[in-house]
Amino acid sequence: MMHSFKTKLANLSELVMFQHSIFSFPFIFIAMLVAQHGWFGWKLFFLGILAAVSARNFAMGVNRYLDRDIDALNPRTKNRPSVDGRVSHTTMITFIVINALLFVVVAYFINNLAFKLAVPILGILGAYTFFKRFSSLAHIILGISLGLAPIAGVVAVLGEITSWSLYLAGGVVFWVAGFDLLYSLQDIEFDKENGLHSIPSKFGANNTMHLAKVFHLMTIVLWGFFVQSANLGFYAILAVVLSAIMLTYEHYLVNKDFTKIDKAFFTVNGYLGILFFLLIILEIF
Repeated sequence: MMHSFKTKLANLSELVMFQHSIFSFPFIFIAMLVAQHGWFGWKLFFLGILAAVSARNFAMGVNRYLDRDIDALNPRTKNRPSVDGRVSHTTMITFIVINALLFVVVAYFINNLAFKLAVPILGILGAYTFFKRFSSLAHIILGISLGLAPIAGVVAVLGEITSWSLYLAGGVVFWVAGFDLLYSLQDIEFDKENGLHSIPSKFGANNTMHLAKVFHLMTIVLWGFFVQSANLGFYAILAVVLSAIMLTYEHYLVNKDFTKIDKAFFTVNGYLGILFFLLIILEIF
């Protein structure tokens, strides 16, 4: 029985690709640290983790459930638990509902504004899967989904949305949209054949890489505005500078060899978020 439980847990973790939480988690807590100008307390720490995990589980659950037909046709995704039967349709629906309810309940215990925003946020998180079936804006929608993380962080601490949090969130939006453009280069032919509205399939690889560069330039500019607006100092500036270097390296990897996309997507962006977070900790404390 214990082995069966562990197997189901492993399959659910693979379903939502839990390791990718590393992209959004740092920016929730960056916003919370800056909003509080220090440690924001264990209560908000644990509620923040629960909110982030449940929101991401909901979004990924919806995506995997609705994309079963597409994923089954794609050689890169046909072995996902949602496709090969390791996670049943009933389990996925239950998983989605439980995480949606958990997110709303956690938001209730954070503050009134968080509770009011909970359902609209879930709506945005669930929209990505629909958009890519009819609009190339899906990459932006994914960026907005993760860009909500720092907004949620500042709302949790202050009960309001500040100007600096909008700059931080905007940077996250274009950061995520940019690396999603690069990641989607892997599926350019599949998307063309199956009528999916990705930017690579519509505008080609070269134009996609140019647009990704523009998005990441906007990321750095917006994070620069965040540092200035929040009156942060040396370590925050260093975080932005190092982010620019890492994003440049990411584009170098992809331009050199499309087979390096996984390394660029997971490794570089994962370290970027962690490094940014650590430098903000140094800045605050």
